[in-house]
Amino acid sequence: MDDLGQRVVAAIDAARDELIETSRTLHANPEVAFAEHNSAALLCALLERHGYSVRRGVGGLPTAFRAELPERRAGPTVAFLCEYDALPEIGHACGHNLIAAAGVGAGIGIAAVAAELPGRVLVIGTPAEEGGSGKKILLEAGVFADVDAAMMFHPASYTLPERPSLASWRLRVAYHGRASHAAAAPEEGVNALDALIQLFVSIGLLRQQLRDDARIHGIVTYGGAAPNVIPDRAEASFSVRAADDGYASECLSRVIACAEGAARATGARLETEAQKGYAAMRSNGPLAGRFAEHLASLGVPIDPAPQRVRMGSTDMGDVSQALPAIHPYVSISTDAIGGHTVEFREAAISDLGQERMIAAAKAMALTAADVLTDRAFFAEVRRAYTDGAAAAASAG
Repeated sequence: MDDLGQRVVAAIDAARDELIETSRTLHANPEVAFAEHNSAALLCALLERHGYSVRRGVGGLPTAFRAELPERRAGPTVAFLCEYDALPEIGHACGHNLIAAAGVGAGIGIAAVAAELPGRVLVIGTPAEEGGSGKKILLEAGVFADVDAAMMFHPASYTLPERPSLASWRLRVAYHGRASHAAAAPEEGVNALDALIQLFVSIGLLRQQLRDDARIHGIVTYGGAAPNVIPDRAEASFSVRAADDGYASECLSRVIACAEGAARATGARLETEAQKGYAAMRSNGPLAGRFAEHLASLGVPIDPAPQRVRMGSTDMGDVSQALPAIHPYVSISTDAIGGHTVEFREAAISDLGQERMIAAAKAMALTAADVLTDRAFFAEVRRAYTDGAAAAASAG
């Protein structure tokens, strides 16, 4: 590690206690999508203490922010991204407290040497990753328009510099029937809940004919008011996912066809509302490789790629389609635990979780320094993104 890199790492080490306190404060005070007011304020205040100028409420989102150092020279613009929304009821069971603290930590590391660097560094606060499409909203609002490379890390029970994600759609289904007395005159009713139950059964049968990467899962959000009344309304919410946008759209069409069949079978009237979720992740190979090198140099080994990769969806996928980006995974547990669980929530507050958050902040900051100072490396990053975009367009 050269002298500049050593000073980047030293700055993050000096802020270690602040970063861990920030992570644990976020964890103890979870706020859900679009309601992360205290979380955003905490992060903004920490960035301002370390020399950043912060604009709050960017992109029309009250809990989004964009922080920038005063140094602004010709060269690339690199952004560290922070997520800080929690899951309803279960809290920080996806480790966004660690993601946020690492993004700020990387920004603090670069701030120590920013006067010597070309280009500029941003820290962007991105609300509502858990189902709210915060990054998509910020993309559409132009918040990323001048960004040349973006990076964040995600906690996991394994360490991988690259991992794909699933493209997704959100689907709301509502059936409308006719109410009647469930015992005295059931034949006079049209049971909307029957239609919804048939839809769930049809989806269960449909799964056999789908590719292994397809995922369809949903919940009943309304199923009637009382058991002695034939329900005249029943509603559900679904997520439809697959490894690429095209197949995710095909799966959505097949789910809607199942919904239409259930409506015809029961006589209920169907309403559907589909909303595009997240794009699949297109990781930048050179950026991911450099992050992995730095992480390994800090004593965090890279795990072998698993034979079967378990995937979710993230709005970082949308960022990666628009510009070079990485979303590496860093282990915070010695046990194999899944995200969105109580076990993962506890790992996100553990001592190991904090240590790996600090390591991820350092690896991101060192990778950003390489982008800013090594013109050949930045050209490689740009070329990989351009080639990937061209290949995706050709496949589409």
